[in-house]
Amino acid sequence: MVKLSVIVPFYNVQTYAPDTLRSLAANARDDFEFLLVDDCSRDGTPQILERAERELPGARVLRHEQNGGLATARNTGLDAARGEYITFLDGDDWLAPGYYQQLLGAIEELGCDVVRTDHVQCTGRARSVHRVPHGRRDVVMDPRDLILPADRSTSVDYAFAWAGMYHRRLLDDGVLHFPHGLRTAEDRPWIWRLHREAKSMAVLGMLGVFYRRGVASSLTQIGDVRQLDFIRAFDQVVEETAKDRDAAVLLPKAVRTYCAIISHHLGSIERFEPQVARKLRSMSAAALKRMPQDVLKEALDSMDVQRASRLRRLRRKPVPAEVAA
Repeated sequence: MVKLSVIVPFYNVQTYAPDTLRSLAANARDDFEFLLVDDCSRDGTPQILERAERELPGARVLRHEQNGGLATARNTGLDAARGEYITFLDGDDWLAPGYYQQLLGAIEELGCDVVRTDHVQCTGRARSVHRVPHGRRDVVMDPRDLILPADRSTSVDYAFAWAGMYHRRLLDDGVLHFPHGLRTAEDRPWIWRLHREAKSMAVLGMLGVFYRRGVASSLTQIGDVRQLDFIRAFDQVVEETAKDRDAAVLLPKAVRTYCAIISHHLGSIERFEPQVARKLRSMSAAALKRMPQDVLKEALDSMDVQRASRLRRLRRKPVPAEVAA
């Protein structure tokens, strides 16, 4: 019986993969499996993973014939997972020794579907603690109660799949899979679905994941067209939330967050390639027109003047027919 499945996608991370794998070895247990998904790496990562499959207890390497992105790689791991519990790690991050055993003990003791955890962000040599934006710790709650209020950062905005552990029943119920093909923001529809459909959740005051920020190959550092997948991701959030039984209550949060992300990208538009910047503007204008207009108006009225003005100007722009479609 496999107690825990750890899903770790890798793509061209030969510089960081050895640290990741060493930290997994410091978390190994006889009933843990490590599903190492090689997303068609073109550097030395495949050879590193071949060695890990021989040397790391519980390791299995799953290989993609073509690069599919993080969401697809995680889904490959989910399809192969045999564990009673599931968690994730990215191929350039690492763990404190014994962290998974501690986290597993917590979720078993609480008896809930999901536990969410804080993490340490590492940018070069700098370290900073980032916490789940919810005050109550070690208490089992209804995940829906962690979504609101709309005008504040909440648990649903802390969209890190690796910052937690999940009971297998969520996998069996179809909650844990990611939107196929999204190249960025893949965690956003996922975290919203988790909060809407899981039955119970607890936030733990526990540190053990070290998140490497500012990696040159990360999509968060690259201003190409793949970044625009955030629009598809948030379209899905709004569409699915609009069908929810609590849509009237939850939609303002989904729309306001979508607007804030659009404004964020527009505010740093100079980092995009020129043609991508133009596409960002037109796709964002079309997205604003797709949103429920009464909910959008309330969201804009609640935002600060700078962001609201930027979005209102964009909202008035004509949208090319091919983009609107």
